[in-house]
Amino acid sequence: MLSPVTDADGAPFWEYARRGELRVQACASCGEPRFPPRPCCPHCQSFASEWRRVSGHGRIWSYVVPHPPLLPDYAEQAPYNVVVVELAEAPRIRLVGNLVAEAGARLGSVPPERIRIGARVQVVFTEGGLPQWVLERS
Repeated sequence: MLSPVTDADGAPFWEYARRGELRVQACASCGEPRFPPRPCCPHCQSFASEWRRVSGHGRIWSYVVPHPPLLPDYAEQAPYNVVVVELAEAPRIRLVGNLVAEAGARLGSVPPERIRIGARVQVVFTEGGLPQWVLERS
């Protein structure tokens, strides 16, 4: 399994994720959430920021099932999906991840024909703190 590459701006995101919390950076001056994390607010140019917890609810905005697998470390888990999830509280924030059947399930655990744009999802985390997504139960 691949591990995220962190930088100073994004390190808090991964630290919260390891604790099972989904948080996004927000401007402490104007309140605008932003992702990816960066030192300066693109809306008001303030350098003040905070990390806000979000519910982890969202909807699938886009997805792909790469053929063949794009990353050699994932070849054994193919076919797998990569989803782009729009967060419910912050629709301008879209996170990339994988849709899985349940927390801890392998990447290919959701058949591609079950994936739909607009489907509601909820975040789950791997043991290492990687955010993944599961379909919400209706």
